[in-house]
Amino acid sequence: MPSRPEVEKQLEKLGIHSRLDLVLHLPLRYEDETQLTALKDARTGDAVVVEAEVVEADVKYRPRRTLVVKLTDGERDLWVRFMNFYPSQVKQMQAGKRLRLFGEVRPGFFGDEMVHPKYRVVGKDTPLPTSLTPVYPTTAGLSQNELRERIGGALDKFALEDTLEPELLAQLRLGRFRESVLFLHRPPPKVDRASLEERTHPAWRRLKFDELLAQQLAMRIAYRERRSKAATKLPAKHTLTNALVKSLPFALTRAQKKASATIAKDLALPHPMRRLLQGDVGSGKTLVAALAAVQAVENAAQVAFMAPTEILAEQHYLKLKHWLEPLGIRVAWVAGSLKARAKKQALEAIAAGETQLAIGTHALFQDDVKFAKLGLAIVDEQHRFGVAQRLALAAKGVEPHQLMMSATPIPRTLSMSYFADLDVSVIDEMPPGRTPIVTKLVDESRRDEVLARVRDACAEGDQAYWVCPLIEESEVLQLKTAIETYETLQATFPDLAVGLVHGRLKTEEKAQVMEDFKARRIQLLVATTVIEVGVDVPNATLMVIEHAERMGLAQLHQLRGRVGRGPGKSLAILLYHRPLSEAATQRLKIIYENDDGFEIARQDLLLRGPGEFLGSRQSGAPLLRFADLERDTDLLESARDVADELIATGDAAVSRHLERWLGTKRFFLKA
Repeated sequence: MPSRPEVEKQLEKLGIHSRLDLVLHLPLRYEDETQLTALKDARTGDAVVVEAEVVEADVKYRPRRTLVVKLTDGERDLWVRFMNFYPSQVKQMQAGKRLRLFGEVRPGFFGDEMVHPKYRVVGKDTPLPTSLTPVYPTTAGLSQNELRERIGGALDKFALEDTLEPELLAQLRLGRFRESVLFLHRPPPKVDRASLEERTHPAWRRLKFDELLAQQLAMRIAYRERRSKAATKLPAKHTLTNALVKSLPFALTRAQKKASATIAKDLALPHPMRRLLQGDVGSGKTLVAALAAVQAVENAAQVAFMAPTEILAEQHYLKLKHWLEPLGIRVAWVAGSLKARAKKQALEAIAAGETQLAIGTHALFQDDVKFAKLGLAIVDEQHRFGVAQRLALAAKGVEPHQLMMSATPIPRTLSMSYFADLDVSVIDEMPPGRTPIVTKLVDESRRDEVLARVRDACAEGDQAYWVCPLIEESEVLQLKTAIETYETLQATFPDLAVGLVHGRLKTEEKAQVMEDFKARRIQLLVATTVIEVGVDVPNATLMVIEHAERMGLAQLHQLRGRVGRGPGKSLAILLYHRPLSEAATQRLKIIYENDDGFEIARQDLLLRGPGEFLGSRQSGAPLLRFADLERDTDLLESARDVADELIATGDAAVSRHLERWLGTKRFFLKA
């Protein structure tokens, strides 16, 4: 038996630190041990409870060490086999002992048998359980019996009073907390097992609602606290912003105008903006961000623009410099790879307030970067940064406004729950001139056809990407590498200019390759996924993605969005290798059938769940254990409405409910 400290350690692995945690450690499934079945009535394949007396027990050594026990109930015999057992178990199996066993009866060499059943020694009058037996999530070394004992003790000792008023529960048609919790841990045998295990039973709905309500309360309180803080007003002055719009060779879309107007309004308010700007690949988020930056500069404030990779930061730098320097706005690039002299000059100009817009990677929130008057922080691909990193950037100014951008569209339910502390703007239309991208799934065995397609596209004056998932060979995954593919394609196409770009190239080298590709000096660019976001080459109309089955949906959609940026017809070829797992098959089917980023994101959420989908934001908000955002949308909407009402009326239930569900946990909700 494990010692008490060992049990405590194992409980901690499950996130159990208190009696309340034990109470809320709910079963995965249930076993029915409430009815006794005679051995003669036990049907093959059924999991049943039987009682029988030990006739003999012996340890056999062929073909492997096995404890074999013969039992009888007077009418029929049963053989039981244990391949893994302790000496103490052998002692328990003495002739004449009465055992109660739970397991599946199946035909064996000597007759009916059970293999590794649950069992215990009983007397003739030992009562049967009166409720279903819960099976809990556990960890190695922590038995179900230990868990049941601990949870049972917590249920008997913990005050299970309600945090919500009876009137509210009646209005929502929800049961009481005490009855719901006890029902889930100790359900009666006649209950519909499917409703319990599928979590649709009213008792489950009460627990799910409570969990969602706690999340909504925490997020809405953070939202209100932020709005009570003071920030520098940056009202629209329409001088530089109008000049920027007039200088563009294209008109803003309706969606860009709407998002830009909302952000302009936020910047003029006396509290810090925290707005998430989301839009599909190529919808024009960077221009909306540029207009926000120009509005801040009009008010003599500085702007920090942070991107997750150097190649993306540099793409933003080149684009924004092209748009803004003709307006007299000084733009600087800050990255870890800058040479000491160039970095020193850049930092001095930022600290002196001479640089109005600083663009860079995580280097922007290092201690040596000082802003004279930071008024707006823009974070691109915000889910790729940790919450603490975004906080560090925000700390560079006195409550600067923050605009976060994401090209991974966030499904509505996720936005309502995990992003309830932010205001959200959506760019829901594409700029004119973007051509639909045809997607084809192609088996690796047809590689020659793909190569012919690449040759034809380049011969017609178009350009192509060939994307590989790894830089160096991995013996485990054995994927095609960028370097190997580059060398192979150079040999295959001696008449084409083939380039290579990956994350380990020096910044200047990456920049030169990308510049050569844009200038059409390179016709075929072999790349790793560093080109996933931000790269804009209108003449590139073909993309081949190697080992597409290994990539996530969001990544595939982002990569595919690098083509289709000009007037020519564009094609994305997803090369896959067999055998395909079920998950990979599903991903490829989804990306083939959909080009709408929001629908892809919704299905991605169904496949992966919110924890993986949120990435680093999961450290910033309490993840849901019980509620399912797809199936429990009605509860989420009710929880959101109730949270607003309770906070608005100053109801004491707010603190009671948060204490129960979040306790002393602290989340970066103000990021």
